[in-house]
Amino acid sequence: MNEFPLITAHTGCMGAPDNSAESASLGIAHGADIVEDDIRATRDGVLVLSHDDDIELTDGTTGSIAGMTLAELNARMDTPLQLLEPVLKSVVDAGRRMNLDIKADDSIAPVSELVDKLGFTDRVFLTGCEFSRAIQVSECHPRLRKLLNIDVRVYRSLPYPEAVRKMCEQAREAGCFGLNLPYQIVQPSLLEAAKDAGLDVYIWTVNEESQMSSFAQMGVRSITTRNVDVLARLKRNWSREG
Repeated sequence: MNEFPLITAHTGCMGAPDNSAESASLGIAHGADIVEDDIRATRDGVLVLSHDDDIELTDGTTGSIAGMTLAELNARMDTPLQLLEPVLKSVVDAGRRMNLDIKADDSIAPVSELVDKLGFTDRVFLTGCEFSRAIQVSECHPRLRKLLNIDVRVYRSLPYPEAVRKMCEQAREAGCFGLNLPYQIVQPSLLEAAKDAGLDVYIWTVNEESQMSSFAQMGVRSITTRNVDVLARLKRNWSREG
């Protein structure tokens, strides 16, 4: 029997708002091994949790995280942006790891600086890294671990075996320890090719119990889910059956 996959709590899990401290806490409380959040940097280099750069301001206009300082943003928002640093510390204090999903290149250097400052190199890894961004991470901070985000367009333009081969080659060239991809394109042959290349396979976002069980049996390394409690229950049953 395969080892059960690592449980990754989606940035908005257990009904909590996306990119919130509440979601991270609930993920940990319900059995997550890893907490995922989306990362952006303000104009003054402060790391915050947000999927999009555009932010709705109190006057009805739209602001840009990358184009405004943290003080400017928070002064014009109903709810202040959630800072990465306290969430990261709480995740590590709980003995978990954090998946920092980098949403823009300008976040790479601030993330590297924060991780070094806290001494958390072995407690975090990066996603959101297609090939060019993965190369930038390697150049900025070679010790930061990262997954290669699969460019799904490759799977539309190439035969499946060739697309898999290309992605594995790019992951190794960029110094990634694995592949990060939507579950819909995972097939056994991809898992076999990744294993042969020494790469882990992390998949997102699986919320149905039957699919969780199927991918666990296939041997993926991690499953990202909003329903952490369901995946954790499967893990407990898996351990008893094993």
